[in-house]
Amino acid sequence: MLNVSRANNSVFSQWWWTVDLVLVASILLLIATGFVFSMAASPPVAIRLGLDEFHFVARQAMFMVPALAIMFVASLLSPKQMRRICLAVFVGAVLLMVYSLINGVEIKGARRWVDIFSFRLQPSEFAKPAFVVLAAWLFAEGIRNKEMPGAILAGGLMIIFATLLILQPDFGQTLLIAIVWGAMFFVAGMPWIWITGFAAIGLVGFGVAYLFLPHVTDRIDRFLVPGTGDTFQVDTALSSFLRGGWFGRGPGEGVAKRSLPDSHTDFVFAVAAEEFGIIICLLLVALFAFIVLRVLIRVFGEEDDFTRFATIGLITMFGLQALINMAVNLQLIPAKGMTLPFISSGGSSLLSMSLAMGMVFGLTRRNRDMAGLISLKPVFARNLFGAGARRIR
Repeated sequence: MLNVSRANNSVFSQWWWTVDLVLVASILLLIATGFVFSMAASPPVAIRLGLDEFHFVARQAMFMVPALAIMFVASLLSPKQMRRICLAVFVGAVLLMVYSLINGVEIKGARRWVDIFSFRLQPSEFAKPAFVVLAAWLFAEGIRNKEMPGAILAGGLMIIFATLLILQPDFGQTLLIAIVWGAMFFVAGMPWIWITGFAAIGLVGFGVAYLFLPHVTDRIDRFLVPGTGDTFQVDTALSSFLRGGWFGRGPGEGVAKRSLPDSHTDFVFAVAAEEFGIIICLLLVALFAFIVLRVLIRVFGEEDDFTRFATIGLITMFGLQALINMAVNLQLIPAKGMTLPFISSGGSSLLSMSLAMGMVFGLTRRNRDMAGLISLKPVFARNLFGAGARRIR
């Protein structure tokens, strides 16, 4: 049995007393929920592809082990260690993204995946949390050292990442990282004229994509005028909420998953609504909102710029990705293939989100020392959600 007494100086014991256990429990609940939803949504997809009925369930279970390990290890890192690891992850992911454009796996007209041994990975998923941490570091260094053009370098980093995403093409992820970058840019206190300028560039870019890229034009037109194209997936997803009602048809009784090609990934939220009911979906939305608000409240008042920027960036990425996925399922925005964090099947998404939230655990630990793993100085003030401690100056 593990000894987690305060007198125990082991790494796990000191982690136990400094990490936000409520936040950890919330993420573990999401992972467990995702596994249950995978068992409900993925078997019909596996059968259609000629695979074993529980192929995706087994893969999800297999990826859960390294995901939990990554999350735990990332939560032990100091900010300096996080930056170094994220630099290596980002460089490696960018190289793989370049490789995917040349010799990657093409699915539905996009080259976003590479085969490594027997696994198919999406490098851009791993680049996202690393990008956020590196951009946060550049913004923080720009504030600390006025001679360093931190904001400009962070902008250059975003341009590199966004360009590779557009070439794949993956405009949904491009929009996601642009908004996350913009949130950090805003929190960093950049001049309003810069913020307005970047917003204008974003709108112009969106207009150009709509006018000259058929893929973008088609999706937006289908959303605005449903009769102009195939809307089978989003229509089926929306009807799932109506069929499920408040309490659902029961596990295994859904019909949407038998026809939706992406029922275990992009549209798992709709499958959950049909089988488990709208009430369960509302509780899931509340859980996502709770996690985002808890992290934002815990980081409120944090004096270290890097910690504040990185935490806000990572939790914005987490919350916004969840919001986009659920909005697509409810036909509130144009269709976009984006996973629901910790819920949708997919090893790349699970591992990358585990890295992101592990770093959030580490950045929001009490008694965290900027130079190492353990410290006796409490960092975060008591907050509305509990378990805080007053800062000792």
